[in-house]
Parts: sequence; C-alpha cells; structure tokens
Amino acid sequence: MRAVIQRVKRAAVTVGGEAVGEIGAGWLVLLGVAPGDTHKQVEWLADKIANLRAFEDDAGKMNRSVLDVNGAVLAVSQFTLYGDCRKGRRPSFTGAAPPAVAEPLYEAFIVALRMFGIPVATGRFGADMLVELANNGPVTFTLDSAEAT
Repeated sequence: MRAVIQRVKRAAVTVGGEAVGEIGAGWLVLLGVAPGDTHKQVEWLADKIANLRAFEDDAGKMNRSVLDVNGAVLAVSQFTLYGDCRKGRRPSFTGAAPPAVAEPLYEAFIVALRMFGIPVATGRFGADMLVELANNGPVTFTLDSAEAT
C-alpha cells in the first residue's frame, strides 16, 4: 500500500457536486493499493498514520499524533499512486490493484483507522472526485508498506 498524507486544517471531497466527505484538522490520506497487498499492509499503514507524531506540541515541535490532537482523517482512494511514468508519455497503471482487490482493502483501512477511535470521512471509491484541502505547514509525507520490512 502506498499513501500520501497531508496535514490539513480542513479537507473535503465532492463527487458530481455532492459533498461526500469533509474533516477539520487532521490527515488527508490519498491511498493506493498494489496487487499483492493484504490486511498486514492495512494494519501497518493504519497504525503508522494514527501514531505518526507530525502535529505540533505547545513548543511548536512535531511531537503529537492525530490521536493526540483529536484530529480526523479524510481517506481517498487513488490508484494513480501506482502510476509508472518512466517510459513514454502516458502513465502505466499495471502496478495498481484491480478494483476487486483494492476496494475491500481500502474499506478495511477505513475500519482499521476507526478502531483507533479516529473519525474518518471518505471519498467514493472509483469515482471522479474533487478534493480540496488547506495543507497545514505544508506538511506532506509518503508512506509505502513495501518499505516497512
């Protein structure tokens, strides 16, 4: 699994003009799933995002997690995180899991975050979405479960 996480003051996603997910302060998570991903990667990534200390403490240091600041997560599926742009001028998406594999793992990721007690809003899997955010910092990280071992 691959995620781009952005610390936000607020974030929202709309589909066809309809607001489907919105949060205040927390993480916007753009999540990609690879064909070989399993629940092991889901658990690792949810734990990492829940406990990553990248929110400021009273001294202004990145020392608090989204749990510590009572933040939320907006989770948006994004297969293009596995786009390969090395050859030619059109990306290849063969590194992304097909929807039948990716959607259940995306849903499991949402459940795993909620088990930490984090409020989670979502986009709509497979939809053409408009994502808006106010990146706080800006603070942005990439996480890849393949690099966790």
